[in-house]
Amino acid sequence: MPAENDSLTVMLEAPDDFAGFRQAARVLLALGAAPEVVHWRWSDELATQAEDGDLFADAAAAGAVAANGVTIDAAARAITPDALDRLAIGPGQPVHIRKPQLAVLRNACCHRNPGRFMLCYRWLWRLQAMPSLAGDALDADWRDIERLAHAVRREIHKMHAFVRFRPAQDENGNPMHVAWFEPEHHIVRAASGFFMERFSNMRWAILTPDCSVLWDQECLQWGPGASAAQAPGPDAGEALWLAYYQSTFNPARLKEQAMLREMPRRYWKNLPETQLISGLVAGARSRTGDMLAAQPGAQRA
Repeated sequence: MPAENDSLTVMLEAPDDFAGFRQAARVLLALGAAPEVVHWRWSDELATQAEDGDLFADAAAAGAVAANGVTIDAAARAITPDALDRLAIGPGQPVHIRKPQLAVLRNACCHRNPGRFMLCYRWLWRLQAMPSLAGDALDADWRDIERLAHAVRREIHKMHAFVRFRPAQDENGNPMHVAWFEPEHHIVRAASGFFMERFSNMRWAILTPDCSVLWDQECLQWGPGASAAQAPGPDAGEALWLAYYQSTFNPARLKEQAMLREMPRRYWKNLPETQLISGLVAGARSRTGDMLAAQPGAQRA
């Protein structure tokens, strides 16, 4: 079991590396590594900017962690999940969680909160010591994990709804469709399967500040983050879409607060139809006022 002053840094492959986290956590729990001595880092080679991890600025402290006769040299500053898996460890108390809970942990690890892996590992550590915790929906750590997971699920839903592809060409002049999206959390990998299934018969790419993904009709390929300037501009088909959107807008069914809940303003700059919304809303208010003025009896009711 690690001594109180020992410190171990686990280096994950990406900000959303749940597989690596799960692999490392399984070994660390068997080693008896307490949450306060385990620090989590991630190295995303695809990102254009490194994520701020200063919350655990002391995570790279040198030292050694010993457990079950196995010594981990922390002088190298970090250890990967694969390296942890190669350690010879004795049998430990396994942690059993249900599939829905595993899904919640997976989503929580996609959140942009820098303490997400620490939080999830702490809950697993406590669960190992107290299995009944698995059924405690009011546990403070679990509630925080669920809050992170809920935000990630919502962001994945928004990405599915608000990605807008535009026709473009690749470097060889072949047609493809390209979209620009700015996710709040690390959800591109988690959300890409939806687009792969829905648009399996066309070549497409989604550019984001963190990373980019290309579907070549055979497999997903990952690339570095991009900027909005690298995405294609409007085309003639977009004008047709705007005309259709305007013609189907029903002022009688307008609920502004509900619309803002489902389409928050931070997405508006990347949605072509939002350039029409202010005018359509103003027109709906005017038409509603005219109708009420023309029917005073209905206004009194």
